[in-house]
Amino acid sequence: MPAVSKGDGMRGLAVFISDIRNCKSKEAEIKRINKELANIRSKFKGDKALDGYSKKKYVCKLLFIFLLGHDIDFGHMEAVNLLSSNKYTEKQIGYLFISVLVNSNSELIRLINNAIKNDLSSRNPTFMCLALHCIANVGSREMAEAFASEIPRILVAGDTMDSVKQSAALCLLRLYKTSPDLVLMGEWTSRVVHLLNDQHMGVVTAAISLITCLSQKNPDEFKTCVSLAVSRLSRIVSSASTDLQDYTYYFVPAPWLSCKLLRLLQCYPPPEDGAVKGRLVECLETILNKAQEPPKSKKVQHSNAKNAILFEAISLIIHYDSEPNLLVRACNQLGQFLQHRETNLRYLALESMCTLASSEFSHEAVKTHIETVINALKTERDVSVRQRAADLLYAMCDRSNAKQIVAEMLSYLETADYSIREEMVLKVAILAEKYAIDYSWYVDTILNLIRIAGDYVSEEVWYRVIQIVINRDDVQGYAAKTVFEALQAPACHENMVKVGGYILGEFGNLIAGDPRSSPLVQFNLLHSKFHLCSVPTRALLLSAYIKFINLFPETKATIQEVLRCDSQIRNSDVELQQRAVEYLKLSSIASTDVLATVLEEMPPFPERESSILAKLKKKKGPGAVSVTDLEDNKREGGELNGGGDRGPDTSAMAASNASTPSPSADLLGIRSAAPIGAAPTSAGSLLVDVFSEAGPAAPSAAVNDDGFLSSAPPSEDPAAPLSEADDLLNKFVCKNNGVLFENQLLQIGIKSEYRQNLGRMYLFYGNKTSVPFASFSTTVSCPGELQSQLNVQSKPVEPVVEGGAQIQQVLNIECLTDFSEAPLLNIKFRYGGALQNLTLKLPVTINKFFQPTEMASNDFFQRWKQLSQPQQEAQKIFKANHGMDTEVLKAKLLGLGMALLDNVDPNPENYVCAGVIQTKGQQVGCLLRLEPNAQAQMYRLTLRCSKDSVSRRLCELLAEQF
Repeated sequence: MPAVSKGDGMRGLAVFISDIRNCKSKEAEIKRINKELANIRSKFKGDKALDGYSKKKYVCKLLFIFLLGHDIDFGHMEAVNLLSSNKYTEKQIGYLFISVLVNSNSELIRLINNAIKNDLSSRNPTFMCLALHCIANVGSREMAEAFASEIPRILVAGDTMDSVKQSAALCLLRLYKTSPDLVLMGEWTSRVVHLLNDQHMGVVTAAISLITCLSQKNPDEFKTCVSLAVSRLSRIVSSASTDLQDYTYYFVPAPWLSCKLLRLLQCYPPPEDGAVKGRLVECLETILNKAQEPPKSKKVQHSNAKNAILFEAISLIIHYDSEPNLLVRACNQLGQFLQHRETNLRYLALESMCTLASSEFSHEAVKTHIETVINALKTERDVSVRQRAADLLYAMCDRSNAKQIVAEMLSYLETADYSIREEMVLKVAILAEKYAIDYSWYVDTILNLIRIAGDYVSEEVWYRVIQIVINRDDVQGYAAKTVFEALQAPACHENMVKVGGYILGEFGNLIAGDPRSSPLVQFNLLHSKFHLCSVPTRALLLSAYIKFINLFPETKATIQEVLRCDSQIRNSDVELQQRAVEYLKLSSIASTDVLATVLEEMPPFPERESSILAKLKKKKGPGAVSVTDLEDNKREGGELNGGGDRGPDTSAMAASNASTPSPSADLLGIRSAAPIGAAPTSAGSLLVDVFSEAGPAAPSAAVNDDGFLSSAPPSEDPAAPLSEADDLLNKFVCKNNGVLFENQLLQIGIKSEYRQNLGRMYLFYGNKTSVPFASFSTTVSCPGELQSQLNVQSKPVEPVVEGGAQIQQVLNIECLTDFSEAPLLNIKFRYGGALQNLTLKLPVTINKFFQPTEMASNDFFQRWKQLSQPQQEAQKIFKANHGMDTEVLKAKLLGLGMALLDNVDPNPENYVCAGVIQTKGQQVGCLLRLEPNAQAQMYRLTLRCSKDSVSRRLCELLAEQF
């Protein structure tokens, strides 16, 4: 690149940039920019004899203004004129301006193309490079049409300089990616491939990027590149670092080129030519040997470059899957990395070994590292490494180690991260089914799975265990006995109730001989869980009850009494009501023979591929697909008897497909229909984006210009606020973000911010079940006097909340005057046909509108004395409700919204704060003094405000916080 002369420093540009940086405010910056734009515009319009230097300087200023975020609507023609200059610096600025500001639809594109053609046809390599860079930066279809045929000629021409060839190769790659139909290599193919033999390593590195991209789309046209790539790789691998001195990186010869060559070879099968294949094997063995050598440098750059080549070589070995010796050596090398102190290396080693486990040559070698992998699963700090360890255990599992691996994965499930639990459950279920020789072990494993991670056991898993039990006569009695014992646990997951209801309804007679599991005991055990279950599970249990009448006639009267009660035949859910009525009538009028025919034992399921494996393949979790794709290459296995995708939703046992809600169901949205965002940060919250800068969710029908509904007066028949509403409100006095409410079905989170007398609150409603909430609506109301004290506007919400999904509502809040009550939030929706109606208090308290005020000691006590009237002071002495930790106290006082003043009170143990409450009508000054007594575990809280009602309200709120 030509040297820039001293006169090209553009002092005017430097002064302008300095002026911008010295601006004290945004307004000053805009004023300075507008002044400069007016000056530039007048220069361009008025002075027709503007020299190249001035044009360059003004175009540079326009470019800088654009980069600051301001629109530029002139100067384009002057930039195009700079392209015709013979000075490098002027031409460079012209091309830079065009690359950044000119779009493909510009009317100037034809002029720009003509200037580029002139530079490409010139023999000046610097100008040619500038033109090629511009084409690549713009990369439009118009430029591809204009230059796609010209650039290959420049690339392969014998008299083209090396720097130009590099730019041409990368420019052609860019055009091929944007417009592949216009870049036709044709006659240039063989000459482009032979660039791999170029003497200049930079040309080879640029060309191989182009060839790799072309080979992926047209492998047959470029297959001659394999032998050339092997030859070039052999020369690099066998060379010493001094041979390629200009391209050696921390004692590693040409690491980037080596990686690209190895990646190119992965586009093709193993070479058919014996000599080429032998040379490639020799290269790979050399790379593996070098990995064993002591490092030539202790710097991380050396090890990174060396390991990058090694992992690409191992990827090529795995891709070929034809050299047993290399596969085993690669596995052993990766095994050494499993205990490396570098986390990234351990991760990559586990990931590569997952693929090696699918090869018949290296599977046994991978299995030798099972203890190391299990240890990684238990001890790794990084969740992504633990997940790769779980993937590897799944990949290396066969009949010889299935029980050990399944036991370890079950053990890990108890403490596994919530983000990967569902995937782990699916893997355990697949392995237990695939390698089960003893079917009682399979039943035990699945029931343990439900016990440990019931919330993550999908319908496919418990459907599958029922299919297998029905199809295997030898396991039915054991399954009935085991599930009966599992149901006796005090805390029993609903999925366990589903499995128990189905199996006991079908095979309860097999254990009825034991007095401890007599028919009535079985029925009472199942019915004790009935009131805790969701509608679909209750429907399944009703079907189990009618099965009991067929299996055990002695239970008929007891079961009919249950079916006859009002809670069944008058149930608000249509499905439950219909089943209760029909089953009651069936048991009353049908003869024993008819009953036995209608309620006969389920027939065996047809044998099909397990639906669990299909679910795991569809799952989008990290690494899930890549591991499950290895199933086709497994050496052992086979399906158990039974299969099929239909669940046990047949005949009288027809249970609804809806999933079960539970207090902690799918909190991280693993089955969520909501868009995937940032990775979840806590196990206990569905509201994964509560703390992000989220905007309004889904706009609905608007009432005012902004789409907000004004707060309504309380409805005629509102639900009373929950008994714990005040406690929930108190949790948010000193904080703005968190989970406001949570029950078995719904989770509500809040994120809010306040400035002066205005506030904005985001409400997040999370459906914790798999069943959609219908007719979902929310109403914000201000009871009584609050209507004149607080103005709350809300955005409407979507009427349906899908299972596992989350919706967002935005509230705008304006404080008109001081207030003491809180606005009410009423939420109504239908779940399973039943209306859910609850009312909460929104955590909008008077302290949210504080503006902190810094004061010196003298000012504080002077103001304190001024607020000396009895009605202006509120004081309370109370016992500490929480520990008297200094940092916690400071955090709560800061969260209150006031300024915490240091070195003001003569007693350093005391805390004093000052702030002003901003309302639309007035400002209320407030001073606070908190005096803790650590020995007596007591506080004295004193508040003095310019308005007495504010003093009393703040004193009430704060007494609950300490």
